[in-house]
Amino acid sequence: MPINHGSIIDVPGVKVGHATDALKQTGCSVVLFENGAVCGVDVRGAAPGTRETDLLNPMNMIERVHAVVLSGGSAFGLDAASGVMQWLEQRRIGFDVGVTVVPIVPAAVLFDLTFGDPTVRPDAQMGYRAVNAASTHPFPSGNTGAGVGATIGKMAGLNKAMKGGLGTASVNGPDGLIVAAMVAVNAVGEIRDPHTGQTIAGACDAQGNLLDIQTEFLNSPDSHISAGTNTTIGIICCNANFTKSQMQKVAQMAHDGLARTIYPVHTQSDGDTLFAATTGGVNTTVNIAGMLAAEVMAAAVLDGVRNARSAHGVRGLAAN
Repeated sequence: MPINHGSIIDVPGVKVGHATDALKQTGCSVVLFENGAVCGVDVRGAAPGTRETDLLNPMNMIERVHAVVLSGGSAFGLDAASGVMQWLEQRRIGFDVGVTVVPIVPAAVLFDLTFGDPTVRPDAQMGYRAVNAASTHPFPSGNTGAGVGATIGKMAGLNKAMKGGLGTASVNGPDGLIVAAMVAVNAVGEIRDPHTGQTIAGACDAQGNLLDIQTEFLNSPDSHISAGTNTTIGIICCNANFTKSQMQKVAQMAHDGLARTIYPVHTQSDGDTLFAATTGGVNTTVNIAGMLAAEVMAAAVLDGVRNARSAHGVRGLAAN
């Protein structure tokens, strides 16, 4: 089934907003569900930075989330979710506890502190700006929101890295099903096109020639990278009538899309985290939605990297 050159905003009930600091090279992206969404999560990397993921366990009480935040800034960037909560509370969007509403806003962060200014990170103010900008309008891939400070191919050293970025894609399934992805690609590994097997981006020399990252790493294992200094984070959205446990399975299956495009993935130096949220409306099976989630996640990874522009001396595939 062909993947659209579409976006996560193709899913009904989904809005997206970004805040980007192009000078300091960090930012955040917010997926907004004003009417709520059933959400699951699956964490595969060894060094994740997350917020409210325990709440998404199917055993726990809360059934719906109101936004999901993807952010740069490492653990500092989790503060962006506080600004999103403030925006939602002002509009009485959240879990009603009588005296107020408590917005449910899971979040995940990537490490971009070695790119740009390490003292500037997404904060509550930036999160507020991002959700305030949320809409159903198309947005650019590449150097946007959570992807602005993303880099890839760092297994051979940061000096040989290439630019990562934010990507999105969607696919139409049977009976009106729409499955879409948005991902910020900040991997320690290289990016391969699963349809051709070709490495499209990763570690490169001073002339911009791609290096054999496996050979580079095996010759000097772990000498160039530190734990937790990378991470690919993303979200699947769909319009299926699923429970939290079913959405958790969709999130698990979506990681196959990372494994098809990022080599290696889920390492000690990554905190790879994928959310999966549904606004409901279409009856389908988890196998169908999960299969499409993996396909569309792979397409979103390629979209983010192919549209990443060079910045701060780090080469990107897209023309500036």
